[in-house]
Amino acid sequence: MNLAPNFPDDHAMHLLMQLLHEELGLPERKAISLATSINFDLGCDGADARQLMEALEEQFGIDLVDYDAYRYFQPEGFDVHLKRRAKGRGDKIPLTIGMLYQAVKVQQWDTQALESLQRNT
Repeated sequence: MNLAPNFPDDHAMHLLMQLLHEELGLPERKAISLATSINFDLGCDGADARQLMEALEEQFGIDLVDYDAYRYFQPEGFDVHLKRRAKGRGDKIPLTIGMLYQAVKVQQWDTQALESLQRNT
């Protein structure tokens, strides 16, 4: 795995990267950074995304009360012909490794804080 310079090297990140590797399979040749999005860059969506977030909640004890899967992922069984855009749920937002890492560290999903962090990365 090709990690970007200044990539965090602590126990929480090691566990997170292990989980991402097990759930998604991380590319060997592509550089991975805190700004790498699991939905756009790594192609995580649908059932894989649901399974990953459930594993994060279980393994790290993250409180996902503020988490909205539709902000980041297409629903499972998505049919383009039946799509109806819910207000504020049209364009998907990148869900980055940095956002996941921060949520692991504080054990809480705070959408506003995590997306603000992502924009500043």
